[in-house]
Amino acid sequence: QLLYTSGTTGEPKGALHTSNTHFANLTKIIERQGLTGEHVMFMPSPLAHQTGFLVGMVAPLSLGAKMVLQDVWEPELGLARIQDEGVNFMMAATPFMADLTDHPALSRYDISSFETFLSAGAPIPRALVQRATDRLQAHIVSAYGMTENLLVTSTLLNDPPEKVFGTDGRPVPGAELRAVDPAGKVLGADQEGELQSRGPCHFVGYHKRPELYGMDADGWFRTGDLGRIDADGYVRITGRAKDIIIRGGENVPVVEVEQLLHKHPAIQAAAVVGVPDSRLGERGALYVTLRPGHAFSLEDMKRYLQEQQMAKQYWPEFLCVLDDLPRTPSGKIQKFRLRETAREQFKA
Repeated sequence: QLLYTSGTTGEPKGALHTSNTHFANLTKIIERQGLTGEHVMFMPSPLAHQTGFLVGMVAPLSLGAKMVLQDVWEPELGLARIQDEGVNFMMAATPFMADLTDHPALSRYDISSFETFLSAGAPIPRALVQRATDRLQAHIVSAYGMTENLLVTSTLLNDPPEKVFGTDGRPVPGAELRAVDPAGKVLGADQEGELQSRGPCHFVGYHKRPELYGMDADGWFRTGDLGRIDADGYVRITGRAKDIIIRGGENVPVVEVEQLLHKHPAIQAAAVVGVPDSRLGERGALYVTLRPGHAFSLEDMKRYLQEQQMAKQYWPEFLCVLDDLPRTPSGKIQKFRLRETAREQFKA
């Protein structure tokens, strides 16, 4: 398989997989989620994305399960698909879950067949996981992975709420995950570092880009993601290595700021990016989309973050409300495009 990465941070790269790397992961996903040929599996994510290909197409074919596809995403049509086809399992990125959870027509559809939503691809707002659990009446399974290493971690169906709502799961059987500091030293529990993964599901290289492979002699792959791994082996993704904002010499916890903002009743989606600044190095710019009928201003943001007792040095200093955020076809926010926009929009 030759599949191009999503392009959330810049130029997509062609990742090469084999049947062995795929099935080393897929068999473990099926086992952990308890999937069988009796399941009805819904896939609205593109089949040219790893989620769509592996879970939307190969999984149901290998199980003999019913496959339900939706080629163009429209959330109410998605609710109708779940109702009419008796869907009980789906996997997709965060925006799909938010669209179903917050759709005003949700109560008009009988989705009582729905059991599990497996969400991966970007840090998942914890407030959304709780809201989706309540409104969809389903197990929300948080997971972490990439085109290159497939599904590395997931929560379990019987995990306690603090793991489901507060982490991105623990490694699937056969996968390993560790956090390292800038010098490559392996860190202990709850220490933030760059995540490295290893296992039989890892890709075998980038098409015509061997210098970018990023795999060391021991098989550890540099993911470019930042995270903390707790004493139980559960990871919490805290951002991308390229996603750090350094304001006045202090690292801003971008994901934590975004997670907090997602709890605001007016905000549908939020993304914080850095803007170059001659004095502080960088300042934060917040881009949001809003729920229908709501308004949100910079003063609203300041008042809210103060109420939530977030340190002022972490507050974004610019705000822009958009109809939609730039995304990949699989729904991930393209922060590099927001950075480009912010440089022009808010340049000193």
